[in-house]
Amino acid sequence: MTKEKAQARRENLARMRAEQKRQERRAAFLMWGVGGVVVVLLVGLVGFYLVNERATTSLDGVTSAKYPGSVHVQTKVSYKENPPMGGEHNPAWQTCGVYDKPINSENAVHSMEHGAVWITYQPDLPKEQVAKLKELASKEYMLLSPYPGLPAKVVASSWNKQLKLDSADDPRLPKYIAKYRNNSTETPEFGATCSGGINSTTAEAPIPATTPTGAPSQGESTAPTTSPSPSATPSS
Repeated sequence: MTKEKAQARRENLARMRAEQKRQERRAAFLMWGVGGVVVVLLVGLVGFYLVNERATTSLDGVTSAKYPGSVHVQTKVSYKENPPMGGEHNPAWQTCGVYDKPINSENAVHSMEHGAVWITYQPDLPKEQVAKLKELASKEYMLLSPYPGLPAKVVASSWNKQLKLDSADDPRLPKYIAKYRNNSTETPEFGATCSGGINSTTAEAPIPATTPTGAPSQGESTAPTTSPSPSATPSS
């Protein structure tokens, strides 16, 4: 009976050790499995963040054109883009600043030729969004105005460059301004002033459809010879 008890004890001990090893293997498997899932999730989250960050801040959405500078006309221009990003324009540039009413594209394009970034927005854009744009447009070489029929909520334009946006809070907007405002490479008349031009809006001084009598010759830039009325001054 002693031998039988001893054998039974050994068999029971062997079973206990085998069960303990199975539990250790199961625990190790669970630990490595959970760890692997965590690693995969972390990698996925980091990858998603990087892709999303690039999508929301990249300027890959900027469109380009190839318009030459210094092509001045006295009449209204039918621009290919809406709003324009270069091309023929009025000899008088628009004084840079914030305008609460639409301005003539022909004058704004001349300002862009001098290095301005022209931010346009849909007239029904919420006031808090407009306030954000006014803050961004408070620097030199910046134009801001509503634009009826705009194809996006907000559009940033400079000479031969343009970016359409769905919101004034889009992080690409300040990046666009930093890159293209008074850009020495893109600006045809780099160093030209963006002040001392005209302050009138489209309603106050619409561009004529035909050339007015005594108009300056093509290629000659002009600035107003008289001060605009207070109602035409851009808001601060």
